[in-house]
Amino acid sequence: MSVLDTFKLNGRKALVTGGNRGLGLAFATALAQAGAQVAIAARDAERNALAVAEAAEQGLTFVPITADITDDDDVTRMTAEAIAALGGLDILVNNAGTCFHNDSWHATDDEWSQVFDLNVRALWKCSLAAGSHMTDAGFGSIVNIGSISGLIINRPQWQHAYNASKAAVHHLTKSLAAEWAPAGIRVNAVAPGYVKTEMAPVDRPDLRRFWIEDAPQQRYALPEEIAPAVVFLASDAASFITGSVVVADGGYTVY
Repeated sequence: MSVLDTFKLNGRKALVTGGNRGLGLAFATALAQAGAQVAIAARDAERNALAVAEAAEQGLTFVPITADITDDDDVTRMTAEAIAALGGLDILVNNAGTCFHNDSWHATDDEWSQVFDLNVRALWKCSLAAGSHMTDAGFGSIVNIGSISGLIINRPQWQHAYNASKAAVHHLTKSLAAEWAPAGIRVNAVAPGYVKTEMAPVDRPDLRRFWIEDAPQQRYALPEEIAPAVVFLASDAASFITGSVVVADGGYTVY
């Protein structure tokens, strides 16, 4: 096997949460391009169908699953549907997440709960559901999508709940990696910096000073630039890597 072959995902079955847009769609696309069979899960059935159509235009096939992963029953159903449709589950990408910008004095309990329910608790539940199947198979790779917000404090916006949730994701990644390694399951995370998506106004002039000029590369990323890190961690090329948080931020956190 050549070194490039270790990056291939032929025959692997992958599930991407929040996989119908933005980073999640880029991850699903990259996994499929690397040879994996891919299921995408999100709450918006219409948007799921659009993502499936976009993939088909590229010669790729996605299995769409409509699910709210903050609902435990939906997590169980989603995982079962993915396993049934794909014939197994080797890769889970925990991508779904949310964020609110608010200073500490005006952050609400509802905002805090929404962020932690989706960013942390749902990730935990999805990992348990997929991990149970992977344990039985004796093999699997889970890639959690963290953030540089789990490492630094963003500015000028305040987003305390999001920052704390992503720090939790990073540490949960390490905790599961330690426990599940004997079962043949690797658990890693990717911590993206500022990436241009529908939900991230990275090209706003008033934010350039803080989001762009503070990074050594002096630019934001496109989702397609983060996706290869997910493919790497999911593949055999990363067979000796677990419990790691791979930072992809154009150097933002070096200062």
